[in-house]
Amino acid sequence: MGNSPKMPKRSRCLVFLVAASLLLVVDSKKRPPRCPQSCICTKDNALCESAGMIPRSFPPDVISLLFTANNLESINEDSFLGLPHLEYLFIENNQIQAISPNAFRGLKTLVHLSLAYNNLETLPKDLFKGLEALTKVDLRGNQFTCDCKLKWLVEWIYSTNATVDQIYCKGPASQLDKRINDLVPQSFDCITTEFASYQSLDFKTLSVEAFSFGNDQYVVFAQPFNGKCTFLEWDHVEMVFRHYDDINSTSTVICKPLVIDNQLFIIVAQLFGGSNIYERDTSANKFIKLQGIDILKIRKPNDIETFRIDGETFFVIADSSKAGSTTIYKWNGNGFYSHQSLHPWYRDTDVEYMEISSKPHLILSSSSQRPVIYQWNKSNKLFERRTDIPEMEDVYAVKHFQVKSDLFICLTRFIGDSKVMRWDGALFRELQTMPSRGSMVFQPFSVGSWQYAILGSDYSFTQVYRWDTKQGEFVHFQEVNIQAPRAFSPVSIDNRQFLLASSFKGKTQIYEHLVIDLSN
Repeated sequence: MGNSPKMPKRSRCLVFLVAASLLLVVDSKKRPPRCPQSCICTKDNALCESAGMIPRSFPPDVISLLFTANNLESINEDSFLGLPHLEYLFIENNQIQAISPNAFRGLKTLVHLSLAYNNLETLPKDLFKGLEALTKVDLRGNQFTCDCKLKWLVEWIYSTNATVDQIYCKGPASQLDKRINDLVPQSFDCITTEFASYQSLDFKTLSVEAFSFGNDQYVVFAQPFNGKCTFLEWDHVEMVFRHYDDINSTSTVICKPLVIDNQLFIIVAQLFGGSNIYERDTSANKFIKLQGIDILKIRKPNDIETFRIDGETFFVIADSSKAGSTTIYKWNGNGFYSHQSLHPWYRDTDVEYMEISSKPHLILSSSSQRPVIYQWNKSNKLFERRTDIPEMEDVYAVKHFQVKSDLFICLTRFIGDSKVMRWDGALFRELQTMPSRGSMVFQPFSVGSWQYAILGSDYSFTQVYRWDTKQGEFVHFQEVNIQAPRAFSPVSIDNRQFLLASSFKGKTQIYEHLVIDLSN
């Protein structure tokens, strides 16, 4: 008899592998779905006890899954993947403190979710996103902090068709024991702001002013040590402030822009050699000197304020020398001439123009007397002394601001307390005090709907305050590090807001005003 032909070795291996695979498939079909060691499973249900973490494998046809009295502290990403039929999920009486944002991803058939009686203080935003079948959510017995991080839950409860059992706030104090179900999104004030460092300029400055001219936005700095007014413009491509032009001068302390009938003038105040006024020659694209300022009246300029009354344009220079005189100048169509000298010998350090009860006023701050208030006399077109601000000696500067119809002033003191005062219809009354240490500027300004005041210091951090409408006063907001700040100016460009800060001893700084939504 002949021998049967033998199967090649490679073919025998291939047949064996195919057969083994078929046996595994048949075996897997016969085996019941695996149940985690800490759980008890039936065809549709799984009950887990004493589990330290959520198991990764469950029978895929499970409809109801219960974790009760376990030691679970967190629920991780995609903890329930592979359960396409799950309808009821109970994770109750555990110690859950944190849940990952996508913990319940893929549970499209989930109808009932309970996280009751855990240690949850918050929930990640959009935790229930994609759970379109939900009809019941139980969050009772947790320690929810009703702050901006939980605002999304209030919005979700308000918009969902699911029933949410009554839950309560356990903090903060302002929300303690309030029912979360009754809160509305407007219950949360989640928009805050910040001044973030944006650009540094490698020169020292005493003053800064932002102004518009010819549909463009500019800023100008007074550089006392370099003896110049430096102009910057916004680079719309590089998104930074860049050099535009200079006016060379001597010991420059103030560069004040003034636009009259589309003509730009710059009042350049100098400590030596007299002060001057320049105008912009648009055809030649340069600044040219228009006129000088009387050196006998203005010997040591310390501040300049511009204003308009009844359609006429003025500026006033506060003179801080013993022999000088604070003087008001008026535009006559061709130049500026001396209109009124307010008083000599008082060494004025600051002048502020404002309207009090719709009438023009000036407040002069002096090193030798309390701040003096002058009121415009419409008949003789002169300012007349009205009163002073009592018990406010050693005030270096006064700056004003308004909140709705209320008028306030910020008074700067180098040592002691700087103050905020409110006009009560007859006089300014103290509203609050801020400790000062080496302060040369306490300047209010607004950015959008926010009102700020910034208190500079030569010896420590500069303090930023923001107006609290509920309290009716400033609250401390932020610290910024500026060496010897002297002036601040906000500017808005390309729908962005910046704060320019002059520095007498360090780099001039530019900050961007950022709006931050704490609920995100």
